[in-house]
Amino acid sequence: MSSPGRRRQLGAKLLTIYRLLFDHYGTQGWWPADGPFEVMVGAVLAQSAAWTNVEKAIANLKTANAMSPQAIRGLPDERLAELVRPSGYYNVKARKLKALAHFFNEAYGDDIAAMRAEDGKVLREKLLRVYGIGEETADDIALYAADIPTFVIDAYTKRLFARLGLAPQEAPYAAHRAMFMDNLPAESGLYNEYHALIVRHAKDICRKTRPLCERCVLVDLCPTGKSVVRGGTE
Repeated sequence: MSSPGRRRQLGAKLLTIYRLLFDHYGTQGWWPADGPFEVMVGAVLAQSAAWTNVEKAIANLKTANAMSPQAIRGLPDERLAELVRPSGYYNVKARKLKALAHFFNEAYGDDIAAMRAEDGKVLREKLLRVYGIGEETADDIALYAADIPTFVIDAYTKRLFARLGLAPQEAPYAAHRAMFMDNLPAESGLYNEYHALIVRHAKDICRKTRPLCERCVLVDLCPTGKSVVRGGTE
C-alpha cells in the first residue's frame, strides 16, 4: 500500500494533468446524447466501434422510434439487429441492448431517477451481471447516464498514463481505475470531464503511432514525450 505522502503526490499530479488538459481543450460536453437512456444505448454500441458508426446506429433507432427501453424490448431481434448494423457485431449488440432494456425495467422500472438513487457500488455490480456489460461499459453507464462518480478506463487512458509513467504496475482494469478513484475527489463532474479530455488528447496528440509530442501540453511531465522531443524513440 502506498504511503499517504505518495498518495498526495500522485493526487496532485493527476490534478495537474487534468488542469493542463482542461486549460488547453476546455469543456468537452460529454456524453453527447438526448437523454440518459440514449447514453446507455451508446455505451453498448460503442464497444469495438468508431463513434461515427455509433451515431449512424443511433440515428436509425431514432428514425424507427426505437430509442426507448420499451421499444427495444418490443422489437424483434432481427429488426433491432438491422437498425444497429452500422455499429458492427450487430446481432450480438442487439442481444446486449435487449438485455440492458430488460434489466433497466426489472431493476428500476425504466426510471432513471431510481437508478441514480442506487448506491454506486451496487449499481456497478448489477450492471456487470447484465449480458454484454463489461467494466468499461458499466462505468460509462454509471458515470454518464446515472451521474455516479466512477472513473472510466479505456485504451486511451492506459496509453496516455503509461507514457506519462503513471500507469499502475498491475495491468487489470481495476488497478487503473483505482489509481484515479483513490487519489482524486469522488466527483462525477470531475471524472466525466477528465475522461473526455483524455480521449480528446489521445486522439489528437497522444496517438498510438507517431504521437505529436512536440505539440503536447503534457510534454514537461512526460518521460516518453521528452525522449521523443530530444530525438529519442519510444
